Amino acid sequence: MIQTNRLGGESSLARFLSNNQLLIIYTCTILTLCTLYAVQPIQPLFEKEFSLSRFEAVIFTTVIMLPLGFAPIFYGYILETFSSKLFLRNAVLILGILELCFAWSDTYPVLLAIRALQGLLIPAVLTSLMSYISFITPKDRVQQAIGYYIGATILGGFVGRLLSGVLSDYFGWRLFFVLLGIALIAMFGCLSFLSEEVKVDFVKPKFSQIMDVLKNKTFFNIYMMMFFIFFVFQALLNFIPFQLKTFSSTMGYGKVGMMYAGYIIGFIISIRILWMIRLFKSESKTIIVGIITYVIGLQIFHINNYMVMFGGMFVFCAGFFIIHSVASGLISKLAHEKRAISNGLYLSFYYAGGTVGTFAPGVFYHYLGWHIFLGLLAFIVLGTLLFALRLQHSLH
Repeated sequence: MIQTNRLGGESSLARFLSNNQLLIIYTCTILTLCTLYAVQPIQPLFEKEFSLSRFEAVIFTTVIMLPLGFAPIFYGYILETFSSKLFLRNAVLILGILELCFAWSDTYPVLLAIRALQGLLIPAVLTSLMSYISFITPKDRVQQAIGYYIGATILGGFVGRLLSGVLSDYFGWRLFFVLLGIALIAMFGCLSFLSEEVKVDFVKPKFSQIMDVLKNKTFFNIYMMMFFIFFVFQALLNFIPFQLKTFSSTMGYGKVGMMYAGYIIGFIISIRILWMIRLFKSESKTIIVGIITYVIGLQIFHINNYMVMFGGMFVFCAGFFIIHSVASGLISKLAHEKRAISNGLYLSFYYAGGTVGTFAPGVFYHYLGWHIFLGLLAFIVLGTLLFALRLQHSLH
């Protein structure tokens, strides 16, 4: 409902929000991604403060990512009866309240349970936001609007990591989560200015439809490739804070958070990916270039120097976003009558790989050290070349 001033006219703030619905959506996207990834650079802090094992510390990211693996396939059945606008607003409100609870909690099981609850809400929030973009944007500008949405997810992932680190250095870790909680609760009010209702694009596939898509060799190769690509991506991003702290126990968490700056190169790549495909002559060749770039980026992290690693993060992230941008676009291009299911399965394999990557490779890091850990990740990435070459064969 639009609020009015004493003269009965529409307030300037209400008018601004009503006319800038995409701005509301992008801001909400940034805040949601902050919620998802803000804990990552300060996991060593939790390890120390709550006397946790490294495994216990890293699963702060694991538990919030876990629902992202099955949400694209199953949430359509769970959420089909909800009002889209009411659900979105209440989900964001609950995210904000949970963030405040996280900031005020003092026990590890409670903190972990809060992260798990947030993980159940985030996939539905992001799906709802994308549906609103498609609904309120003219058809000839939807692609551009989705591009900016992708940019907002990248920006949110970086800003959340950076600010949680910086504020933890100066004010302790709790302040950031208080501020984020307040911002999400404020967003609950802003979302009231969205168009009344949209049809949220949740997928409701039958088992036979899922199997039909998986039997498609092209799609299966893309899914398996992205499972392992995101596995490696999240493995490095989740464990690098612990390695950076070995350089100096007094290294600030703001400096740890800044290490993720390479992440923002993803926005540039996502809007220039068609140019890159033309440059390398085909989607499959561009993916192979991305994989090679990805492996080169990984090798740079063998050099235990902050500035070298900082530069390496840009190379590593460039490789990742080349692969991701081409692969996701290829699914949309090749899928026809089963496009929603094909895209849903892409996200499920993608996030399932990322979820496992946040903790499983930690065994190698803990017992065999950083260089063996990086060697394992490089071996996995080189293994994805097999899927990329099979993909190239199936496309030709």
